[in-house]
Amino acid sequence: MINQLFVSIIIPCRNEENFVDMCLDSIIANDYPKDKFEVLVIDGDSDDRTRKIINGYAQEYEFIKVLDNPKKITSAGLNIGIKHAKGNFIIWMSAHSHYEKDYISRSIEFLQKYNADNVGGIIKTLPRGNTFLGQTIVNSLTHRFGIGNSYFRLQNDKPRWVDTVFGGCYRRDVFDRIGLFNENLGRGQDMQFNLRLKKAGGRTLLVPDIVSYYYARSDIKSFWKHNWTNGVWAIQPFLYSDIVPVSWRHLVPLFFVTSLLGSVLLGLLERSFLWVFLGIGAAYSLTNLAASFQVSYRKRDLRYLVAMPFIFATLHFGYGLGSLWGFVILLRKPSFWLKLLKTVLTRNELQREI
Repeated sequence: MINQLFVSIIIPCRNEENFVDMCLDSIIANDYPKDKFEVLVIDGDSDDRTRKIINGYAQEYEFIKVLDNPKKITSAGLNIGIKHAKGNFIIWMSAHSHYEKDYISRSIEFLQKYNADNVGGIIKTLPRGNTFLGQTIVNSLTHRFGIGNSYFRLQNDKPRWVDTVFGGCYRRDVFDRIGLFNENLGRGQDMQFNLRLKKAGGRTLLVPDIVSYYYARSDIKSFWKHNWTNGVWAIQPFLYSDIVPVSWRHLVPLFFVTSLLGSVLLGLLERSFLWVFLGIGAAYSLTNLAASFQVSYRKRDLRYLVAMPFIFATLHFGYGLGSLWGFVILLRKPSFWLKLLKTVLTRNELQREI
């Protein structure tokens, strides 16, 4: 019998009027005892109906409380929630998602069963708009060619130790040992925090029986913009972190795009580099077509064979070009060069001592 200790659910949000009610309804419907948890919704100065909606829930349910996040970013909202949390366990939930009714109880169960420091589940991705384009975007975000080994977005058969998860259920003492989320990060604070946790000897467990649902963008413009921004923030954390703040899979699009652009530019000076460009492009195109065929075959719909190559390319090039721009921004900041110089000097000093 699992010891049902008190749980604090923290939900940082901003401008989520279309989703926050589904999120809160799914939490209220959870099978965990209502007197054993609190819900802290941290609003980042929303300028839509989000605040009105969550205030309505707070008036109806005494275990739901609303807090202010003047910095507006997720990492700051998380830290505000952690500081106000009363629970032995702290679960980070997204206002943009909704959750299975056993999400809380399963999280606590597996956290204790495996003696983990953080536990998370899989995301089942849904389209915001139920259109063919929306479905193709969902398929790109649930295929290995699209997202690599982002295990929480893929189908898994059994629990496994991973570098990060979506959201997460943390033991409270994790934040005493590791500290809070890095408020210099506009995105990627979860990956950076969980990698800090891993470096300190902590363990993060992915459990396929813990399920949430995420609504992906369903139009090309917002899909491209989202991937571009994610790409930028795959690089920016290097300025604010003492560890490698991302997994290597996050850097693959940067290497891919840079190799394409670099081989083209070098090809203007030496024609043999154009063969490198053609080789990289051909390898990517063939892999893209193979993955698109796999999706088309699974869906029994030839339209995917036509649409998926474009969607995969939008995902990869948007992310890769965003990362390249993030790298350019990094190079323009004096603090980056100072940090790099400090790292080199420290390494040289250590080598002399050895």
